[in-house]
Amino acid sequence: MKKLLVTGSSGLIGSEICLYFAERGWAIYGIDNNQRSIFFGSQGDTRWNQKRLENLVKGFVHYEIDIRDRHTILDLFESLRPNVIVHTAAQPSHDLAAKIPFDDFDINAVGTLNLLEATRQYAPEAPFVHMSTNKVYGDAPNEIPLIESETRWDYADPAYEWGIGESFRIDNSKHSIFGASKVASDIMAQEYGRYFGLQTCCLRAGCLTGPNHAGVELHGFLSYLIKCNLENRIYKIFGYKGKQVRDNIHSYDVAAFIEQFIKSPRRAEVYNLGGGKNNTCSILEAFELVTSLTNKKMGYEYTDNNREGDHICYYSDLRKIQQHYPDWGISIPLKEIFSEIVSAWKTRLHKS
Repeated sequence: MKKLLVTGSSGLIGSEICLYFAERGWAIYGIDNNQRSIFFGSQGDTRWNQKRLENLVKGFVHYEIDIRDRHTILDLFESLRPNVIVHTAAQPSHDLAAKIPFDDFDINAVGTLNLLEATRQYAPEAPFVHMSTNKVYGDAPNEIPLIESETRWDYADPAYEWGIGESFRIDNSKHSIFGASKVASDIMAQEYGRYFGLQTCCLRAGCLTGPNHAGVELHGFLSYLIKCNLENRIYKIFGYKGKQVRDNIHSYDVAAFIEQFIKSPRRAEVYNLGGGKNNTCSILEAFELVTSLTNKKMGYEYTDNNREGDHICYYSDLRKIQQHYPDWGISIPLKEIFSEIVSAWKTRLHKS
């Protein structure tokens, strides 16, 4: 039986990947030390998701390991010899990174290096999928001329009709401290492919979402927005008139792409992985959509101070990824994503 090792296995993407591949007969091993509860407090705790995996995945093995612990990571890889590594663990918040820059870099950059080197030493034939971020482009996308409509911003330049492609520059822009640490991990994953010949892939993700996201104010905007609506809490908009646009991709579609990459891996590859143009919404549009599902008016307050390095408009150009992997595509549309998250939060809040 093939062994899949997933870091951040109790998170949104990590848990989806565990379930997806377990259903396809893989042996699943997860690394997660619930660091999210330290970052975000009880609201970010993911133990419930770990227990869910233990209940749903036969033979699931959980490792309570910090990816910064180099010797323990090396020892695990030496004994386990995984067939595939999917690295989703991270410090994910822009705002928090500025307060904990050492922790942010040690987790995002050094932790990734630990995993790559362990792969090189003990699993050199294993595909290594790294969940990167569109924040590697910094705020450079904000230089693209925009059109303002009643509810959103969009690109005025026809060169970006389908969104941001992988050739977009990453230099000479403000990334946030989080974005900079993710650039380091992204480039290192590529380099282990080019220099050492590992089968590495960096997925520069847009807004990753789904029903199992423990969204909080500092990370996971769609899940958190819906939770605020259901709990009659005030949602805070940070700048850009609430018209900032994101593309949203369901965690299932992320797992489905990873399956395609594993079947036909490449070296040092980079893909912008998001919902694409058809799965975009602004914050104002998200308010309207969630209200249509819950019949609850969205309460919010606005500040002109946007987050450092935040995008005004960003959506992923999926043409390269679909050219390389034509059997993959977005299968879950935006309204269905909203509906699933609403249903999941209702269940969780009722239990609590």
